[in-house]
Amino acid sequence: MESFQYEQVKTVDAAVAAHPTQRGGKFVAGGTTLIDLMKLNVETPQVVVDINPLPLNRVESTGDGGVKVGAMVRNSDLANHELIKQRYPVLSQALLSGASPQLRNMATTGGNLLQRTRCYYFRDTAYKACNKRNPGSGCAAMDGFNRIHAILGTSEHCIATHPSDMAVAMMALEAVVHTEGAKGERSIPLDKFYRVPGSTPNIENVLEPNELITFVTLPGLANGTRSYYLKLRDRQSYEFALSSAAVVVKLNGDRIERARVALGGVGTIPWRSREAEQVLEGKPANIETFKRAAQAAVTDAHPLHDNAFKVKLVQLCLARALRVVTQQS
Repeated sequence: MESFQYEQVKTVDAAVAAHPTQRGGKFVAGGTTLIDLMKLNVETPQVVVDINPLPLNRVESTGDGGVKVGAMVRNSDLANHELIKQRYPVLSQALLSGASPQLRNMATTGGNLLQRTRCYYFRDTAYKACNKRNPGSGCAAMDGFNRIHAILGTSEHCIATHPSDMAVAMMALEAVVHTEGAKGERSIPLDKFYRVPGSTPNIENVLEPNELITFVTLPGLANGTRSYYLKLRDRQSYEFALSSAAVVVKLNGDRIERARVALGGVGTIPWRSREAEQVLEGKPANIETFKRAAQAAVTDAHPLHDNAFKVKLVQLCLARALRVVTQQS
C-alpha cells in the first residue's frame, strides 16, 4: 500500500468541500472495497477522506409510502431493519446473501453501490492489459480465463461484472440515488446511475468529481406486491454470484399485472431486463411465461469461451425466482 494523507469530516458540506478527487483522493466509508484495492495497489489515492462521522445512518419511512436509506447505513442494519424486511424482502435477501457477517457490519449503502469488479485481471497489477484500471491497455479477460465475467452489457473493451447483490435488488425496486456535490443536489434513478463500459470502462457511473451519495430512496409498492432474490454461486456463503435474479411482481388473479426484473453476476452493471418485464406483464403466471421471459432476458447476450454456461444458468435462475415469487402466499 502506498502512503496517503488521511482526513476526517463530520458534515456533508465539509465532505464536498474536501475535494478529494481533485487532490488525487477518495472518500472512504466502510472501506471493504477501497482498502482491499489499496493493499493491491490497484487504488493509490494521495488523500483519503473519512466520511464515517456523517449523519447519514438512518432508515426512515417517506410520506409516499417509500423508504429513505442513508448512505452510511451498514448492510447488516439495512438487511435486518423491520421496514425493509416487511416492505422489500428482496433487498433484505440480497444483502444477507452477500459477503460475510463481518463485512456486512462494515459495508455501507453508498459504498455497496460503488463496488468495483472482482475481475482477476483488474485486481492484479501484474496484468498490464486492463482498460478499467489502465485505459487503452486492452482487456486481458477477453482471451484469458473469463468464467466469472459478464455476458450482458459488454464491449470489446471490457467484460467485467458488477459484484453487488444489493444493487441488483435496488434496480428491481427502481431505487433513486441522491447526491450532493459542487453543483448542488441531484436525484438519479438507479437505472441511469451506472454506465456500461463501451469504450471507457474506467468510467463506471455518472457521479461528478467529489460528488457524494447522501441517501437512496425506494418507492412505495402497491398492496399485494411480492419480491424475491435468488443467487446462484459456487458455494453457499462468502461468494459472488455466477447468476442472480431480483424479481418484483404484482399479480391480478393468475396474471402478472406488473413486473420488474434485475439480474446479477451476468452484467457489466446491475442489469435491468426490460425484455423479460415486457414478456411477463399481462401474461399468466405459469412456467411457460417464465421460460419465455428468461429467454428474452438473454437475447443480447455475448458469451465467451469460459462463461457460455451463464446463458442457460441465468435463464434457470430467473425462471426459478419467478416461480417462487408467484407462489408465495
